[in-house]
Amino acid sequence: MVVSQTPKARKPSKIEGIKERSNFLREPVATELLQDTTHFTEDAIQVLKFHGSYQQDNRDNRVKGQEKDYQFMLRTRNPGGFIPPELYLTLEQLSEEYGNHTLRVTTRQGFQIHGILKKNLKATIAAIVRNMGSTLGACGDLNRNVMAAPAPYKNRPEYQYAWEYADRIADLLTPQTGAYYEIWLDGEKVISAEEAPEVKAARQRNGNGTIFQDKEEPIYGEHYMPRKFKCSVTVPGDNSIDIYTQDVGLVVITNDQGELEGFNVLAGGGMGRTHNKEETFARLADHICYVEKEDIYDLVKAIVATQRDYGDRVNRRHARMKYLINDWGVERFREKVESYFGKTLAPFKPLPPFKYEDYLGWNEQGDGKLFLGISIENGRVKDEGDFRLKTALREITEKFALPMRLTANHNIILYEIDPTHQQTLNQILEQHGIQVTPEGIEPLVRYSMACPALPTCGLAITESERALPGMVERIRLLLDKLGLEKEYFVIRMTGCPNGCARPYIAELGFVGSAPKAYQVWLGASPDQTRLSRAYVQKMPESELESFFEPIFVQFRQERKPEESFGDFCDRIGFDALREFSANYELGSGIVNPDAKLASKKSSAKKSSTAKNRRRISIPEEVHARLKEAAANQGKSMTELAAEALKAYLP
Repeated sequence: MVVSQTPKARKPSKIEGIKERSNFLREPVATELLQDTTHFTEDAIQVLKFHGSYQQDNRDNRVKGQEKDYQFMLRTRNPGGFIPPELYLTLEQLSEEYGNHTLRVTTRQGFQIHGILKKNLKATIAAIVRNMGSTLGACGDLNRNVMAAPAPYKNRPEYQYAWEYADRIADLLTPQTGAYYEIWLDGEKVISAEEAPEVKAARQRNGNGTIFQDKEEPIYGEHYMPRKFKCSVTVPGDNSIDIYTQDVGLVVITNDQGELEGFNVLAGGGMGRTHNKEETFARLADHICYVEKEDIYDLVKAIVATQRDYGDRVNRRHARMKYLINDWGVERFREKVESYFGKTLAPFKPLPPFKYEDYLGWNEQGDGKLFLGISIENGRVKDEGDFRLKTALREITEKFALPMRLTANHNIILYEIDPTHQQTLNQILEQHGIQVTPEGIEPLVRYSMACPALPTCGLAITESERALPGMVERIRLLLDKLGLEKEYFVIRMTGCPNGCARPYIAELGFVGSAPKAYQVWLGASPDQTRLSRAYVQKMPESELESFFEPIFVQFRQERKPEESFGDFCDRIGFDALREFSANYELGSGIVNPDAKLASKKSSAKKSSTAKNRRRISIPEEVHARLKEAAANQGKSMTELAAEALKAYLP
């Protein structure tokens, strides 16, 4: 067995001890679940994550001196985003009975139910498991939901291989502890799809120290992984799953007859970082090797074992595999993987350029049936006013029993649709206010994503899901005023720097850095194959128009033909952007002052924040004092200056 290089003098993190004492994820969850309380202790919270749940509280309902409004988010584990109709109807019902009446498609192709009370947690998980679902391993320090390109092409075998191996890699790395069924189903092992014999054999094959002999968790051991571990499978050219952001990415390689030969392997991607901690950073995966199909399980185990045994278990901020590869270098990492694998790794095979796909609208599967991609703004499946997506999906699923695939951009694909049912589906969706044709979706909305953030996420610094729609509308109005009516780009927002919506590979990324303020990241490629960079640390939400107007004007004036916004920012560089903005007079670049938002309701709501702002100069000393005071009070400099002037002026 390979021994970790963690020096004995360095004390492992507190969570390492919690995992070791948990008896393979049993305690203290099993004991505390039986207690008549509204929440779990801190130790139980950490173990609960492995079971697919985060303890949260509704921060909108916090009252000083009173207990928090405790509730639980439950996340499903669905390799490749597969949701059978029975499971969808169950999740929909559970969200009504125990949740907050919505479902949320995650950026890792799962569903989340928010608002579950502790007393209902067991009944909710049990219902999911009994209806072809699972939450085991959806969170925690182990392999998370394995993603796959979601397009259900039946005449393109590489897509079927991607689905098949997403399932098999998920099975290989599924926790083997009996804790999950003991706690949530009183020991009842629900029958699910039979595991492939080669997967079962690969899990027990020791190789060169890849497993722990005679342990309940042969791959993970009692400490599991140093941090979360994310895998995905796609096909050449298809970047619908942001392949470069994964700990391990597999690319299906087939021969001219469409037969599977093997996989290209990437490793070392990851989005999470921490503000003001330069040692933390977003990173794209490296090309590692090519592996024959018969060796794929041993290769995956070798990569997992390398991170398991050498990943940082002392500093959790430094515990993801991206830091191990960054510290070691790709060659040393490759050598260590080879030592576990037992063979020399073959070179990475050439690939065509990756392109982002979202598969919205009606498409042919290739076997006579159809599939339909439905755009869901920020992944929230809900009924609200004339928009009744939740009702529409329930009606369609009850009527046609269609399977669905969730996408990495939190949309839904319904498939196995008989062409004779196309008109009926269109009618149901249109009756409930759902846009079917992708051309009818505002492009900025179509290519935008936000994490949930407030009020439920305990890590959120500021708003995300509730803020992005309004900010996208304001950007659209600004672009229209500047004569850029046809322009769009990828926008992503998170309420904190952990990067759940992958903002660091968006052409325009917003990352919460203070209440109502965001870091702005610019320069990624439109196909998510290049990282963006932080342009400013804090942009007050109220200053969005004055901040972006000079940037968009410069883009209009100096872009190359057909150049995307992200490519433009990367090519011209931040120094040029800042210089232009410093010398720009607000309002001078507006060519269409009468531009209006398509939605009158939205226009009225945002009109107060869409006005041009004028700049004034103040002494450097006053600016420094204003900046310090604004930071201390949690306000923007603009807000504080306006308050001071109102108080001073008669």
